[in-house]
This record gives sequence, structure tokens and C-alpha cells, in this order.
Amino acid sequence: MISPIKHRARLDLRRADPDQAGLYPEGKEAALKRLEKLTAEIADLQEKFYAARSHKLLIVLQGMDTSGKSGTVRAVFRAANPQGVTVASFKRPTAEELAHDYLWRIHARAPANGEIVIFDRSHYEDVIAVRVHDLRPREVWRRRYEHICAFERMLADEGTIILKFLLHIDRDEQKRRLESRMHEPSKRWKFEPADLFARKHWNDYMVANAEAITRTSHRFAPWYVVPANRKWLRNLIVAEVVVARLRALKLSFPKIALDPAKFPID
Repeated sequence: MISPIKHRARLDLRRADPDQAGLYPEGKEAALKRLEKLTAEIADLQEKFYAARSHKLLIVLQGMDTSGKSGTVRAVFRAANPQGVTVASFKRPTAEELAHDYLWRIHARAPANGEIVIFDRSHYEDVIAVRVHDLRPREVWRRRYEHICAFERMLADEGTIILKFLLHIDRDEQKRRLESRMHEPSKRWKFEPADLFARKHWNDYMVANAEAITRTSHRFAPWYVVPANRKWLRNLIVAEVVVARLRALKLSFPKIALDPAKFPID
């Protein structure tokens, strides 16, 4: 299992290997079998998590277009009960959202007791995309690192477990996936011309992602950089981290004092 990024660590995503072929030498077939077991365990742990209502879990997924955020959700949580797992996808802010502070819409989607909420993109767009495309002055987005750390610390202090994943692909892999979207009818609906605009700023995104990660990775809200060129490896790594964190809670179903004799069923 990969380790979280340390706060203020030196991180250069332009040189980080998004393949990591040696990370799971057993290969794809063995990884898929392990993933199947892990997803079954996630389903069991999530049921106890939901029943106990004593914790909250927030999972943040960031990554360049085509890095596989929705694919990761489908693969890792496919066996989980959708009653207790929610995906919040953050698009371009609406006029109402822009009239509030940038964390307003984020806080509204944070998990309640017993819930697992997965952010498909997140508040990190306000220190990544905003920075790359110069949507706010430098002094504005730079102070947001401190805001975000305080926000996540508050969530953690109130019982929220936070896991953050950057799904890291390289530019060549993104090109292959974008071309697949354009040429395959079943995937064409996913293609947006704006994806090509962001691609022109690839190196700027790598620098912005790296600083956002190292400035906001803490023990209470760790970041993991996941090599995501290989989809099966990406899914396996995320599943391993989630399972390890849920196992550590030593979850069990709540003990209810109930005498069935007092509640006859006709």
C-alpha cells in the first residue's frame, strides 16, 4: 500500500511515475482478484459503518480530465449499499454559489454520521484551476491553503475521516483516453472541448496540484498520489487505503437490547 504525502514534502508531479509497474508485481489478473475481495470487504465494513452511525467518511478524488475519478468510484464501491454512499460532483460554480464563500457549497455536501461521501473534484479546484487560469489574484488563492486546512481540521475534529487521492496520469495516457472518447460512440458523450483547453496548461496543473497537496496533507486529512495510468492498479490502491482505514475503526453492528417475545408478529 502506498504511503501518504508528508506535509511540506518536496513533490514534482512532472517527474512522478504514473505507471509504477513494480508497485504490484503480481500483475493485473492477481490484482483484479484481490480487488474483488477488497470490494466485498468494503461492502461489509460500509454496512457496519452505516448501522453504527458513529463516524463520517469523506473521500476526495482529484485528477486531470480522464484520470478516472468516476471509474474509481464504480470499481471500488460497486458492492456497497448506495443508501450509505453518495457522490458529490462539483462543476463550475453557479451564480448562487459564487455569491457565497467558496467553501459554502462544499460544506453543504460533507458527510453526516454513518455516511460515506465521495467528492468528484472538490474545494481544491479553488487553489488549482483558479490558480492555473488566473481566476483570482495570487494573494487570494494562496491564503486558501490555510482556509482549507482549517476547514478539514474542523471536519476531522467533529468526527469526519478524510482521505484524499490525486489520480495521476501522464499526458500521453490522457491523449489516448481523449481520443478514445472522441472515436468510440459509447464514450463520445464524455468528451468536452474544454478538456483540450486544460490540457494546454498541463505543466501548470502539475505544479498547482503538487503545491496544493504538500500544503494541505496532514495526518487528519492525508493526500495520496495514486499512479493511474493502469486502471486496475489505480482501483486496487484506492481500495487498499479505504479498507485499511475502515478496518482500523474496528467496526461492529450496534448492540440492541431486544426481547423478541415482547414484539410478537402476527
